[in-house]
Amino acid sequence: MAYNVLMIADPGIDDSFAIMFALLNPKINLVGIVSGYGNTPKEQSIKNTAYLLYLGNRQDIPIIAGTAGPLSGEPILYYPEIHGKEGLGPLKPPDILKNVNVYDINKIIEIVKQYKGNLVIVSVGRLTELALMFILYGNNALKDVTAFFIMGGAFLVPGNITAEAEANFYVDPIAANTVMEKAHNIYLYPLNITNKAIITPEIINYLDENSSTPFKPLLKPAFDYYYKAYQKNVPGIKGAPLHDVVPLMALTNPELVKYVPRRVRVEEFGNSKGKSIADFRPKPDKERPESIDYIGMEADIQKFIVNFMEIFLQGECHKV
Repeated sequence: MAYNVLMIADPGIDDSFAIMFALLNPKINLVGIVSGYGNTPKEQSIKNTAYLLYLGNRQDIPIIAGTAGPLSGEPILYYPEIHGKEGLGPLKPPDILKNVNVYDINKIIEIVKQYKGNLVIVSVGRLTELALMFILYGNNALKDVTAFFIMGGAFLVPGNITAEAEANFYVDPIAANTVMEKAHNIYLYPLNITNKAIITPEIINYLDENSSTPFKPLLKPAFDYYYKAYQKNVPGIKGAPLHDVVPLMALTNPELVKYVPRRVRVEEFGNSKGKSIADFRPKPDKERPESIDYIGMEADIQKFIVNFMEIFLQGECHKV
């Protein structure tokens, strides 16, 4: 039985690997992709998503236009040195948007209703779109979603944008805090584990030589660009972490990650903007059961690598 998944992404190289992973995985039925600002501007993000669906011959999957910026209205910094000017490293996706139907953000509510009680939202980008659902439609807007699998945060470890903050939480901390407080059944994948989800050039070279995936033209050039950026930022690193694949793999392999149940909040302003907050004392303050989130703090990285290779050795995109 495949999981119905609505993804929120901003491709971006590691987001692109996550989308490819979802399309190739027979345990995932991808029912929509929300593409907004993040690693690239919103328009480029939509274009990259359309290109990935085109390569995978899955143009039946709806693309939903996300937001153009954070709730604070602050200017956005992009990171072309990590993801490339167009988001796919050195690659420039062809302009195929002319024939692509892009839905507005209300489509999220339609999909939630369509798959009522049997839908997982996997968010690997900024959390603006999810927060907007609660702002536009009220606190019960997403009550029919089964679970939320979110890549974001950093607990008791360094951030990747500031000393304390991870990118998805930092860029729109108001949205991140809104989602952590209002969504339910949240499984969170912070830098604590995603930084360890490292894929090496040797693995990518093996896939480049042996995989018949339709995404083969992307794998090596996009990964090599991403890896070079990580070598500059983390001297001595042996590969590049594919942060955004982790929540999808944790969904389809529940034994992959060990969780700590805690209420999570996000600092919205000031010098600690975007900081993830949870009470890790042996006896934390008592919280309402519905406010508890599940923080991934340990992951079986060997299993991650094996499953990553298994999925990318698939010949074609799975269709439920």
